[in-house]
Amino acid sequence: MTALNKYQNQKRILVAVDCIIFGYDGEQLKILLIKRAMEPQKDQWSLMGGFIEPNENLYGAAERILFNSTGLKKVYLEQLKSFGDPQRDPMERTISVAYFALIDINKYREQISDTHHAEWFLVQEAPKLIFDHDEMVEKAKRRIRYKAAFHPILFELLPKKFTIPQLQNLYEQVYNAKIDNRNFIRKVNSTGLLIKLAEKDKSSSKRGAFYYELDMNKYRAKFQSFINFIPNPENFIL
Repeated sequence: MTALNKYQNQKRILVAVDCIIFGYDGEQLKILLIKRAMEPQKDQWSLMGGFIEPNENLYGAAERILFNSTGLKKVYLEQLKSFGDPQRDPMERTISVAYFALIDINKYREQISDTHHAEWFLVQEAPKLIFDHDEMVEKAKRRIRYKAAFHPILFELLPKKFTIPQLQNLYEQVYNAKIDNRNFIRKVNSTGLLIKLAEKDKSSSKRGAFYYELDMNKYRAKFQSFINFIPNPENFIL
């Protein structure tokens, strides 16, 4: 059998990309979902997804699907893993490559398209999703928890200027755990990543909390050698 015949005799399998979009509005960690537009499970909540086109790579497909579904572009986007259970899609044998995105909701609020009626849900209160999308979300949450212990990826969820309480609240929501305030502040300051501003946020108290900005040069330099904020990060397996 020639190589050409061997290729021709193989059953064609569809390849899709699904995007898991996490956002933070300064107070709550959320996930962006849409309602499926076709059967099966039409009108059920779903991740943003679509099939890979012949002329694009996986990352390009993820960027296109993300933009077409929500209008979002130039956001933090990372490949999670592939999902290939033969029964995962009842219509056709389909392998899905999942990606997750991290965004500051307030920064992209006006950019999100209404075409697919995307809606934000609190991560802890998200509805049941189609197919194996719930599994994808759980895997993404575990990956983010693991990575955030060593790399400053959660800063992607914050506005340009933010307070230490906002940052701590974000970490606590991601890990669903209370973090010691003084220890957190000490570790944050020791990174040298933050630039303290003169301006204060006084929305929560008269005394207020100083705003900080991320030093982007140090952020890029330290991205692969970040301090461990979280005890026992090995509990958050990939």
